[in-house]
Amino acid sequence: MTTSSPRPLTGIRVIDLSRLAPGPYATMLLADMGAEVITVGAGGDAGVAPVFARGKTLIRLDLKQDSGRRALHRLIETADVVMEGFRPGVADRLGAGYAELSAINPALVYCSLTGYGQDGPRAQEAGHDINYLAAAGVLGALGPADAPPTVPLNLIADFAGGSLFAVAGILAALVARQATGRGRHVDAAMMDGCLSMMGMHADMWGSDFMPARGKGLLDGGAPFYRCYACADGGHMAVGALEPAFFANLWRVLGFDDPVPYHMDPDLWPALEARLTAAFASRSRDDWAARFDGAEACVTPVLSPEEIASDPQARHRLGQAPTTVPLAPKFDGDSAPFPAIDMADRTAEVLTKAGLPAAEVATLVEANAQARTRSLEWPPRRAPKASQTPKAKTV
Repeated sequence: MTTSSPRPLTGIRVIDLSRLAPGPYATMLLADMGAEVITVGAGGDAGVAPVFARGKTLIRLDLKQDSGRRALHRLIETADVVMEGFRPGVADRLGAGYAELSAINPALVYCSLTGYGQDGPRAQEAGHDINYLAAAGVLGALGPADAPPTVPLNLIADFAGGSLFAVAGILAALVARQATGRGRHVDAAMMDGCLSMMGMHADMWGSDFMPARGKGLLDGGAPFYRCYACADGGHMAVGALEPAFFANLWRVLGFDDPVPYHMDPDLWPALEARLTAAFASRSRDDWAARFDGAEACVTPVLSPEEIASDPQARHRLGQAPTTVPLAPKFDGDSAPFPAIDMADRTAEVLTKAGLPAAEVATLVEANAQARTRSLEWPPRRAPKASQTPKAKTV
């Protein structure tokens, strides 16, 4: 008989002031782990895209108004964590900075998730994932040698160097709070996360196995760690680094000559030519069947729409939508998958927090009159008529 245990962060209340992707993804992971997450949008903005809204309660407060700040401060009294992603200094001007909120609740763990951190010459610069990758030396290491650097979606800086580093910092601060009773200010910078993750590769840079972009061991330069086109236009991903895996790769591809020493970079051009010709001789699914169980670290490259039918993905996702990421799994957790609720719960949350009914009504009415100001996600092919910029006269 399986017993259900509370999720690890049950009882933790998170107030999320962040926008776009890194902060909302981080707080969704906290919600997946059991935290109560209240996302604070502004006026007509929900503050979170539906894909990151799982398990969250959405409210709207205009922090540029005294009434909005008072409402936020009331919520802070019972909060454990605050997440914000403004440029340094902006939260302070909105009455939502660390000094002001920690004075209200000294046990508060306050996470500032930004591109370049709270200090330094770039701290006030605008940026996105691609800019933080560029500044951290990551982008300069990605892509083929004879083309511009390859942009890896916004996975590395936003989600790995941003969201996941922020979650790690928040969890560490919550653990420390158990001993001290006081919260901490977590300064999570996406550039810092990228620099940290680049440690191994930066140390190898300029060596025989990472001499330059597109010519290294793990960047597609090695013929046994890259993707190959198949006869039907599909691709196979090859990661046969270890000798045993490379030997199995050699065997499944049908080569009957002795297995070469694959770690000799001088042999890579010839090996790449042979592997390219071999994979091009059959379809992706044919090769996938041949490598199934072969212990060669070779897998078919799936497109996002194929995930729904992949047995491993379906097993791990369970009843979750295939496009929505998951937090780590914990033993004893059999709770139903958190729902996505995009309804405005401002009145409900503020009333429960003890704000006077008249003040709640005023805040809700102000939200109804406000216009959306943030980027829609996913973007539209063309903006709404009211949002179309007027043409400038020359």
